Amino acid sequence: MTTELAKQKAAVAAVAVIESGMLVGLGTGSTAAFAISALGRRIREGLRVTAVGTSLATEAAARMAGIAMLDFADVARTDLVIDGADEIDSAFRAIKGGGGAMLREKIVAASATRMICIVDSDKPVAVLGAGRPLPIEVLPFARTYVSDAVRALGGEPVVRIAANGIPVLSDQANLLIDCRFGPITDPVALAGELTAVPGMLGHGLFLSEIDALFIGGDEGIERLERRI
Repeated sequence: MTTELAKQKAAVAAVAVIESGMLVGLGTGSTAAFAISALGRRIREGLRVTAVGTSLATEAAARMAGIAMLDFADVARTDLVIDGADEIDSAFRAIKGGGGAMLREKIVAASATRMICIVDSDKPVAVLGAGRPLPIEVLPFARTYVSDAVRALGGEPVVRIAANGIPVLSDQANLLIDCRFGPITDPVALAGELTAVPGMLGHGLFLSEIDALFIGGDEGIERLERRI
């Protein structure tokens, strides 16, 4: 099974959980795009839901799919959030933010009664950070200060640059910095240290938000629930 097909199958399985009347949070990235498409199909078949998006791109894609969208600024709670991850370990701790929306994704995830993470079989890892950098969102004014703080914590910060040589900005017009820490043996401690840095607005460590994991693979969909 290809990676894209695995993502699609996981997304379809997660969208099948949605019930009429729910307010659904829709994630950002290639995996979440499959969920948007699947939800659009269910709505055309008669499902009645409203949704919020974690990025401007997600909001636009969802509207194109026929999904009724709300402004999250007017929303306090969501029933279900469906989103992907760059890496996730056995304790359902994840690195997110490859798509540049980790701050909005974390806010929407925090609003959710339940969050389902959808991934292909390449995303589960034994230890976070060994294969991917940790994205952070940074106030442009604090770029150098935050980068220096990341180095003091053992990371190597690199400002994310687009193909045209211009720094990539989030939907909030903040900088995105990818930080390589190597294997993150204590993600809880690192999350606390990063959160304490002034000017660091959000990081891609999702440690408690994810309730269920749907993994698409050659054997079908593996559904896992967080252990309490």
